[in-house]
Amino acid sequence: MYIFLISINLLSGSFKLFGNGFAEELVTLTTNPFVALFIGILATVIVQSSSVTTSLAVGMAASGILSLKLAIPLIIGANIGTTVTNTLVSLAHIRNKDEFKAAFAAATVHDFFNILAVMVLLPLELMFHILENSALFITSLIFGTSVGTFNSPLVYVLKPVAKSIMAFLGNNPYIILPISMVLIYGSLTLFVKFIKPLAETEFKSVVNKHFFKNSSLSFIVGIFVTIMVQSSSLATSMIVPLAATGILSLRRIFPYTLGSNIGTTVTAFLAALATTSQVALTVALCHLLFNIYGIILIMPFREIPIKLANYMAHLSLKSKIYPLAYVSGFYFILPLSIITVF
Repeated sequence: MYIFLISINLLSGSFKLFGNGFAEELVTLTTNPFVALFIGILATVIVQSSSVTTSLAVGMAASGILSLKLAIPLIIGANIGTTVTNTLVSLAHIRNKDEFKAAFAAATVHDFFNILAVMVLLPLELMFHILENSALFITSLIFGTSVGTFNSPLVYVLKPVAKSIMAFLGNNPYIILPISMVLIYGSLTLFVKFIKPLAETEFKSVVNKHFFKNSSLSFIVGIFVTIMVQSSSLATSMIVPLAATGILSLRRIFPYTLGSNIGTTVTAFLAALATTSQVALTVALCHLLFNIYGIILIMPFREIPIKLANYMAHLSLKSKIYPLAYVSGFYFILPLSIITVF
């Protein structure tokens, strides 16, 4: 698990080396909120961190470079882009059909929730500014509150090692990226090898009973784990092997991913509260409110994202082209096309 977490950090680090500057340039490219959504997706995929994209949005909005109208769809796009990591992790199971079907469904259910939330909330935001107005109202109530920021304990055991490895490799993303992918595949293969027998033991019932007993508990665990590891990508990627081995069902995983969506907003929210910028706090609140409103609206219709994820997983068994086309098309080709055309 430690090697797996290190490999995720290396993967993120390699993408940042490829594209941090490019992501910053992307953010300033448009005055169109619809395009800003896809810029948020692509920028987050490039740097492998929604925190980086939302931090850019917060900083640029606070300095007046980016309007609040554009910052909101940008961070909504970041919410979608951050799911690419666990989808890539699920591809490590592609050689085993049963494992891959469960892993890919567990990864893409997060995507489909975010897509449905965007389809409902973005038009409402553009027409009625529900996120902006809600965030401005809350900001007016709590602005001036001073709090500290929170650093994950994992930062101290992962970041120094990852940075040392990257430095040893000359901070060359062309070397770091393939090595990170090999480490992800190797660590997941070993992890599944060790944990798969546990699916037939009491361990499975213990996990389901004490951590994923119901939707509410799964949701809370998702929030807590994401706050602790300070990354929704890590939190959701860690759950993929548990789905692949059959320890957790998709219905238990779905509310966990929703909790992860909430957990990933906490750091930016605390950081914004500690600043003197009212705009920064408003942008961070928009990110939080988007996820809260999305959960309220989509949760009663949870069968839709679950069935869509199962359908996508079923297609992936017919041909490996489907998952590869999904990842490349949804996360890269579609955003690039929209940005280029508009």
